[in-house]
Amino acid sequence: MASPAVAMRRPSPTVLASAPRRRPRRHEYSPSNMGSPSSASRLKVTALFGWIKGDRYSRTRELIPSAESYTLTGSASEVDTKPREVSISVVSSIMDIPPAEWDACAVDSVEPEKFNPFLTHAFLSSLEESGSAVKETGWLPLHVVARDENENILGVIPLYLKSHSRGEFVFDQSWAEAYHSYGLEYYPKLQSCVPFTPVTGQRILLRNTSYRDQVFDALVKALKNLATKLNVSSLHITFPSEGEFSKLKDSGLLQRIGLQYHWTNRNYKCFDDFLMDLKQPKRKNIRQERKKIPAQNLKMKRLRGDEIKSSHWDTFYKFYRNTTDNHWGRAYLTREFFHLLGEKMGDKVMLIVAEHDDKVVAGALNLIGGDTLYGRLWGCLPDAHFPNLHFEACYYQAIEAAIELNLSKVEAGAQGEHKIQRGYLPVTTYSCHYFLEPGFATAIGNFLVHETAQLKSTPTCFGLKALLL
Repeated sequence: MASPAVAMRRPSPTVLASAPRRRPRRHEYSPSNMGSPSSASRLKVTALFGWIKGDRYSRTRELIPSAESYTLTGSASEVDTKPREVSISVVSSIMDIPPAEWDACAVDSVEPEKFNPFLTHAFLSSLEESGSAVKETGWLPLHVVARDENENILGVIPLYLKSHSRGEFVFDQSWAEAYHSYGLEYYPKLQSCVPFTPVTGQRILLRNTSYRDQVFDALVKALKNLATKLNVSSLHITFPSEGEFSKLKDSGLLQRIGLQYHWTNRNYKCFDDFLMDLKQPKRKNIRQERKKIPAQNLKMKRLRGDEIKSSHWDTFYKFYRNTTDNHWGRAYLTREFFHLLGEKMGDKVMLIVAEHDDKVVAGALNLIGGDTLYGRLWGCLPDAHFPNLHFEACYYQAIEAAIELNLSKVEAGAQGEHKIQRGYLPVTTYSCHYFLEPGFATAIGNFLVHETAQLKSTPTCFGLKALLL
């Protein structure tokens, strides 16, 4: 019988539509009865999240399966077409992979405009070193690595074993509730993503070779095999690129779409050029909002690289905690993360700050990509009540910076229909999901079909329907 807390949950009727009608007893869904690996795997997994205490690294090593080998046939365009042996393994920390090797897969040297700072070794290692994305916070790193016969790294996947669904921005809590109501465990699960960061980008990171498509296929197979070996409920790949989204469907992963609001640079020379592209009411509103900033004796500054001092990061952490502690958020990131980020990423970091009477009272954190400015976090002092400062720091300053840096886009994070009034337009985001329990795979697949149809037909999507059709 479920605990009172579980019994009071109300799973989505749509999710459960295809699930078994009779509520089974827990023992009927044991791993052995479902044809999965023995319960020993599940015990090892759950032990890592606090049920059994012990050394973090030794217990992680117990969990990691042995490497698997895959044969690649080689490209017809190559002189040497002999089969290639590719070994795919798992590491318990990104620090086990040399930064240059990781970045050779993550950073596309052929198309530098596609540079995504969140996929770099510097960003992801900052999350781990700072204690932000680690086992103790429910993010156990299990990164996947593909190597050739000479131990050269051909591909990597940022992957985490998770004991909850926080910090993902693709919401699956109703799926977890449905699992619990039928006596199944949804957690732990496997998650390929950039922790706490709803930014679209490659998730299966490949070195530029003529046989990279085959390495991609081998890595996807390895992901699914790993989910089976660990006896988890599911595998989730969130905010992948559009190309990956299409390929992963062919590998049997369920597909889900979402919505964000991005700003596009149409070769503007200045902020006024952008305003002239808007209808008069929006243009007037933005100008009025911006005028209120100097009228309140606020001065805006955009700091990069060495201009950002240690004191700035300490102050910004206070802003961050004020936001998470007082606005129903959660402090995923530690103070050390911000210091490491500044040290490792240099002028790829832009901190927009607002000063009042020579005191920094608010700030917005941004990262600079190949063709995109990524707005990430915002915060202010508890007693900083300045109308329109949030819009100025997060949206208008970002647009100005993108124009000055000749960047194509501004991505200002998840959600927020109010961004439409400030020149940001809807774009589609993606996620892919793989479930080991067939009945729930069918039920959730039906739910996603219904959800997608609803999203396409919603008038408030302001153009999303056209983007999807």
